[in-house]
Amino acid sequence: MFATLSVAAILAESARRYAEHPAVTLNGESVSYAQLWEQTRAYAGALSAQGVGEDSRVAILMPNVTDFARTYYAVLALGGTVVPVHALLKRHEIEYVLSDAGATLLVCAAPLLAEGQPAAEAAGAGIVTVLAPEGHALPRLEDLAAAAEPITGYVPRQPDDIATILYTSGTTGKPKGALGTHLALVEQVNVLLTSTFDIRERDRIFGGLPLFHTFGQTVVLNTGLRAGAEVVLLPKFTPDAALDLVEAGIDIFCAVPTMYVGLLAGLRQRGASAKSGGLRYAISGGSALTLAVLNDFEEAFGARIYEGYGLTETSPVACFNHVGREPVPGTVGQAIWGVDVEIARPELPDAIELLPTGELGEIVIRGHNLFSGYLNRPDATAEAIVDGWFRSGDLGTKDEDGYIRILDRKKDMILRNGYNVYPREVEEVLVGHPDVANAAVFGVPDDVHGEEIAAAVSLAPGSGLTADELRAYAEERLASYKFPRLIQIVEEFPMGPSGKILKRELVAGYRRD
Repeated sequence: MFATLSVAAILAESARRYAEHPAVTLNGESVSYAQLWEQTRAYAGALSAQGVGEDSRVAILMPNVTDFARTYYAVLALGGTVVPVHALLKRHEIEYVLSDAGATLLVCAAPLLAEGQPAAEAAGAGIVTVLAPEGHALPRLEDLAAAAEPITGYVPRQPDDIATILYTSGTTGKPKGALGTHLALVEQVNVLLTSTFDIRERDRIFGGLPLFHTFGQTVVLNTGLRAGAEVVLLPKFTPDAALDLVEAGIDIFCAVPTMYVGLLAGLRQRGASAKSGGLRYAISGGSALTLAVLNDFEEAFGARIYEGYGLTETSPVACFNHVGREPVPGTVGQAIWGVDVEIARPELPDAIELLPTGELGEIVIRGHNLFSGYLNRPDATAEAIVDGWFRSGDLGTKDEDGYIRILDRKKDMILRNGYNVYPREVEEVLVGHPDVANAAVFGVPDDVHGEEIAAAVSLAPGSGLTADELRAYAEERLASYKFPRLIQIVEEFPMGPSGKILKRELVAGYRRD
């Protein structure tokens, strides 16, 4: 194969086309495209002096700061592979990622060194830091870059070379490293911009999604910079901080459902002083968005939310409510260009049997956006990719127009008295109560019914709603085998790296009770 390709070209090419446009903004300070590429080339020169080259695996442990972009594209420009690390992991978890990935170097933000440095030492990886004060004991990448010879251009790669190793949390066992190719990541960005999203040159994009996760990394950073837009970073999401950015001027809001819930709650708390900003377009993914939140957001901010669906293994977008078409609420849209999304019989582990239109089954995906497998996990790869199709583990339906509806994770489905209960349906009812901000429904073991339906619920500010009142509300609206008997009012939910609620932790909490 003689064709070459590199994710690093996203920044290099945009630096030529949009040189003076702002590329990344953090705390009101912007760097232009030309500056960001110049700084990236200097970072690459410094990393090269540290031994980073083609196929080197370099881990990045940082919040959403401009140095993430500089380091990410620098590693890729050298022909290396980026291993982003969840910024909230503890040292033993970080050590596992570094060791499993075979990372030779960790680039760690100074505020995260307490966990990152001992992890790197235990894993036998080198370490450099960013954002540390002058005179820090560890080498500072900024200083190394100032003294290094910048590279002149990026190393061309083969389309199937590995660009990223992203660790998926999974529901059981150790996280698995999903191998993302240059082809899958670049083609994803191109398809999103040509026929899927409404992102334009000079748009200001909300950058609150974690960049170490596939959603923020591909949909915000790579797609935003490919388009010539400005990525406005937020290192840590809070409703107040997000609202401040929206009020200051954001065109596109990219978020997971929990962020939309938080934004609406923050707007309500501000009351008469609140401003909804000038949002034009909003993107939601990561998990299903309830219709109540979708409608409340549109009423409050005047922007439509376009939902999509995907996974780390699909780079991530597989289907979306496409630009130029009216979004269909309750769906995650249609398959993106060049990708097939179908419904298969879920009970057949070793074969793909596609189901007729409208039938409920497991969502399966094939196309240019697929990862190339799990690092050092041939059995897991063979289980996930069957006959060229990636088995998502999600249950859904596909209508005659190709719109996909997500019912639930296959493993999240609750079986009560022999009846299937889909948590999404119950969550829609609970969030429909005016005092409920968000809800997560899950099954817990029960000696009588097999599984009992439980719900963790957060309330709107100032609400005095009780669990008994909410249970009665749900009982009026759901069949007797569906409504949650166990309801717990919570202040906050356990969250995964992409902002998804970790239902397995909620289940574990109930098991301890």
